[in-house]
Amino acid sequence: MTTLFVSDLHLDASRPQVTTLFRDFLCSEALHAEALYILGDLFEAWVGDDTADEPADVVRAALKAVTIAGVPVFVMRGNRDFLLGPRFAEATGVQLLPDPAVILLNGEPTLLMHGDLLCTDDLAYQAFRQQVRSPAWQEKFLAQQLAARLSFAEQARAASREHQQGMQVDGTLETIADVSPSTVRQLLEGYGVTRLIHGHTHRPAIHSLNLNDGRGQRIVLGDWYTQGSVLRASADGFELAALL
Repeated sequence: MTTLFVSDLHLDASRPQVTTLFRDFLCSEALHAEALYILGDLFEAWVGDDTADEPADVVRAALKAVTIAGVPVFVMRGNRDFLLGPRFAEATGVQLLPDPAVILLNGEPTLLMHGDLLCTDDLAYQAFRQQVRSPAWQEKFLAQQLAARLSFAEQARAASREHQQGMQVDGTLETIADVSPSTVRQLLEGYGVTRLIHGHTHRPAIHSLNLNDGRGQRIVLGDWYTQGSVLRASADGFELAALL
């Protein structure tokens, strides 16, 4: 059977066609998978498990149908939906994964990440990430009214766009916004694995790596803005495909 990996869907009410594409994927291919892994940024923004809009409602129902059918679904939080919590997991039947996480994939230990932790050259982002992942910050944030949380999310997205535009102007976007090769090697060697699967950078590819103990592999998932990227892993190998 095939294990499926997706990430960076960025589901949002402004892009209903992508929500429909993902729902159709869940209602067809995912129902016949050995497991489905969603490696972060399922939603464009998630300000708490009381989020209620069309993408959230559609996805809750579709994921529940998959898990009821007996297909295990694992969800890792990304930089846009790091507030996915136990109420979402209970409503859908999914299991929330830590980031990083090691799984056994076709008999080989494999490191899974969203990918933002690999972009260690982006110091401003890493400082922001550390702040918003703090339990104290999250408790205070979730205590606010929904409208205030949605306003913060919009401001954060605007700040992110401005940050990336600034890096594009000074020519650092291609390097700072991508993963650090040394960080990748350190993590693989630290976890004692030779394979890494992640998203976040929106640069789908299968890379070969040179590690101290031999050859390694880094598989990058694509986004769902333009391609509907999915990785199919089976005993025959890996297929990185586009649904669009």
